[in-house]
Amino acid sequence: MPLEEVLRVVDALEATGCPHWLEGGWGIDALAGHQTRDHQDVDIDVDASREGEVIAALQALGYRETLDERPTRFEMHAPGDWCVDVHPLHLDPSGDARQQAPDGSWWCFRREWFTTGRLGDRTVPCYTADGQRHFHTGYELRAVDVRDLSLLDRLAVRSD
Repeated sequence: MPLEEVLRVVDALEATGCPHWLEGGWGIDALAGHQTRDHQDVDIDVDASREGEVIAALQALGYRETLDERPTRFEMHAPGDWCVDVHPLHLDPSGDARQQAPDGSWWCFRREWFTTGRLGDRTVPCYTADGQRHFHTGYELRAVDVRDLSLLDRLAVRSD
């Protein structure tokens, strides 16, 4: 998925006013300040109470829902085989958030993990390195996940 398409999706979500954050590969790239690898999709966490607005905004860009694994996630695809993997979050008044797991339990997102990064000349919402590391636990890591975690480690060394 090209950077221009990711920014088009971010623009559409910003136009709705719905809180959202990039996670996964594009979220890590935002922390790096540039695209570091090719991406098959963009993972975006959104305010679950605004899901209808998110869907409408993506449909206006040509996306159609292709996978429903609610309440945990759903995917929308557009021509060009572009994919947005949407993760609905329940935002707490404290600033923390929760996402329901497939088994009915909840994953917790600490407010300290919400930050911004840069893609191209744009500031975009994403997760901190600690948040990104947390998302890379509880499953068998793929080669791309190992690479992303290594990049996070290099970024931490640069910032020290």
